[in-house]
Amino acid sequence: MYDVLVVGGGHAGIEAAAAAARMNQKTVLVSNDLSMIGSMPCNPSVGGPAKGIVVREIDAFGGLMPLAADQTALQFKMLNTKKGPGVQCLRVQSDREAYKKWMQDALRKQPNLELIEQRAASILLDGKKIIGIECEDGTQILSRTVILTAGTGMRSTILRGHTATVSGADGLPTNSTLSASLAKAGLDLIRLKTGTPPRVRFDSVDLSQAQIQEGTDEFIAFSDATKPEDVLPFDKQLPCYLIYTNATTHSIINEHLQDSAMYSGLVTGTGPRYCPSIEDKLVRFADRPRHQLFLEPETAAYDTFYIQGFSTSMPEFVQEEMVRSLPGMKDVDILKYAYAIEYDAVDPLQMKPSLENKKIENLFTAGQVNGTSGYEEAAGQGLLAGINAARKNMGLDPIVLGREQAYIGVMIDDLTTKGTKEPYRLLTSRAEYRLLLRHDNAPARLCEIAHEVGVLPHERYEAYLEDQKEERRVMQALKEAHIKPDEKANSLLASVDAGALEQGCDALTLLRRPNVTIKILEPLTGVSTSKKIASRIEIETKYAGYIEKSKRDVERLQKLESVRIPEEIEYETIDNLALEARSKLTKIRPRTLGQASRISGINPSDIAVLSALIRENQA
Repeated sequence: MYDVLVVGGGHAGIEAAAAAARMNQKTVLVSNDLSMIGSMPCNPSVGGPAKGIVVREIDAFGGLMPLAADQTALQFKMLNTKKGPGVQCLRVQSDREAYKKWMQDALRKQPNLELIEQRAASILLDGKKIIGIECEDGTQILSRTVILTAGTGMRSTILRGHTATVSGADGLPTNSTLSASLAKAGLDLIRLKTGTPPRVRFDSVDLSQAQIQEGTDEFIAFSDATKPEDVLPFDKQLPCYLIYTNATTHSIINEHLQDSAMYSGLVTGTGPRYCPSIEDKLVRFADRPRHQLFLEPETAAYDTFYIQGFSTSMPEFVQEEMVRSLPGMKDVDILKYAYAIEYDAVDPLQMKPSLENKKIENLFTAGQVNGTSGYEEAAGQGLLAGINAARKNMGLDPIVLGREQAYIGVMIDDLTTKGTKEPYRLLTSRAEYRLLLRHDNAPARLCEIAHEVGVLPHERYEAYLEDQKEERRVMQALKEAHIKPDEKANSLLASVDAGALEQGCDALTLLRRPNVTIKILEPLTGVSTSKKIASRIEIETKYAGYIEKSKRDVERLQKLESVRIPEEIEYETIDNLALEARSKLTKIRPRTLGQASRISGINPSDIAVLSALIRENQA
């Protein structure tokens, strides 16, 4: 008997198992193939818009993905640096082989965690409560809570052209019975599709026809525990390359459109809107003469490029023509052909904000099985599922992150409130408080929660406290540093085009001006600190007005979030509710008035009726 049983060794399963084990739960991770734990079957990268901030949030909880991404990265790149801090984010090009090995080593060293190589065949129930799983060979593994992180592995089918092959990603076997046992238990399943592009041999590409894309020449990392010596030096990092499709490429695709699995009628699942296949791009954006593609190194272990942006479900003979029509690829060697993959997922509207299933007690789900796409989205869900499964065992309330606290909170709220009919991807535009959810302030938002939960290692929490202490010291020193409007100050300000100082002020006030930094003011103030602390203070100071407005908006939201809706409420019996509201509230069963207000089709009048009913019941 285990405390927490995790099914699946992908990015969700890794974080779920590690988090539960860090909370001293007797944990077991069951995987079809232990050698494939931590694999990257699609894009070999971590981070990017919104996703990179999720990785920072995972780090604030002591998760593994940030450290693995830092220590196995082939290239670091800070994105959107010319835009506001609410959308700036880190992306690393990962070494897929090194990343996988790092994760497997970390799990083997994790106390309270056992790894078992087995294939889950079905769930075991005691009434409406899960008690474990049964494996294909008949072995039963029992646990107080179960976290299902099956990824794209449930009843998956590889699609190319007019051919459908029963298989999982990366040639792994599919699981044909697990989703059937979920459906038998009463869960609603949805059918989704995703895909991956071809891989080509590095040495066979003429890179003179591509634009080199270097990384960022400075020390940046996902994890606050990462040190400069832990990462690949800039001069040894590998570049990516930019190329574009052309008229010939488009002609080949359009000529063979009906040969694509997507347009031949073979695909039945819904694909990702924000990561479409190249043939889908041509149909949806027919007026565009070209589409950008990135050639990205997969690993230092062998010379392969991943053609980012060129996912397709065309037959192999068409892919040959398509790839060789691209710049520099006339004589390219294709090592792996692209494919689409269909799979079963669980409708996320059946999930509580804790990630526990509403219909089956003690069953938690995380990752692509919840209808999401992306390694980072999966890892964020896995982390919270592991924490909340452990807390369920301890008799404690779940940790539910608000939309103002974390991108992970935005994602889980979206899934449990709005659901999804296509693979869900996090975007900065989904977060209404994104200026509060930045790359730089993830520890300030989440480390205290992680410490209270018991999932953040003690040394990491001590380092966080030291950072907070240093930030307060610098802020106070800047407040106390008086800058006179003399020649020295004005000359310094003129050098950065920051305007002249007409009257004296403290350094913190002066820091609000564009182009003025703590480093620039150091000759006048004598105040210095680390780049990490300086960046955080500068953002908080320069954007103080916008940040305060966001915080006031959050306060209004929290008034609704603080009103809990009784679990036993019968919406169908409330006459004054609109019929659509009764139906959706019955299905989703929101925890709070705030969550209820975000359900599509729920009107302010419906919220007013609910509010009055709750006040009446409390009187």
